[in-house]
Amino acid sequence: MEEIDVSQLAEERPAENADAQLKAILEAIVYVTDEPLSAQQMAAALERPIDVVKRLLDELVEEFAAPGHGLGIREIAGGYKMATKAEHHEAVRSFVKKLTPPLKLSLAALETLAVIAYKQPVTTPEIMDIRGVQGASVLQTLLDRKLIAEAGRKSVVGKPILYKTTKEFLVQFGLKDLSELPTLKEFEELGRLSVSEAEPETQAELPLAADDTSAEHA
Repeated sequence: MEEIDVSQLAEERPAENADAQLKAILEAIVYVTDEPLSAQQMAAALERPIDVVKRLLDELVEEFAAPGHGLGIREIAGGYKMATKAEHHEAVRSFVKKLTPPLKLSLAALETLAVIAYKQPVTTPEIMDIRGVQGASVLQTLLDRKLIAEAGRKSVVGKPILYKTTKEFLVQFGLKDLSELPTLKEFEELGRLSVSEAEPETQAELPLAADDTSAEHA
């Protein structure tokens, strides 16, 4: 019979316990934070090795991917975020709608946001040229919602302000980065679906992504 090295077992158990405790802490951090946090941020704050933190976060992502969990952990906008899974989207959406009014954008704001998302960085004159209408107030609405932000000034006469989408935009639409943007046709379809659901007709509901913050922890 092969002999068991008791001293080796004694050394492994504390390490396993430490990993389990750290994983529980990471799960709690991802749950309570509103903004996605990167593995580097968590490792620095907890003063733990980045490779260990990243490994445990990957384990959490895999564990929460199991069918028995209604919540999932994904990498969004450069960090980790916990939110409802796509398959529970309709049920959670229906429940949340009964609790609080959904976040809404006017159709003009949704169209302007689409232009900025696909053409960024882009100036106000360029946005107006594409849409064919004035839209200063719409831009202010998007700025107030933190869906867009200034991105410097264009080196042309007058040096107009450039605009780009923000991390909040990625969070609201459940995107890891801009490479995950849907096609323009799909984006327009989201807008049409939202308009058909919204009241009054001049309002368009911001599409609720599988990771929408309004559906978190439901």
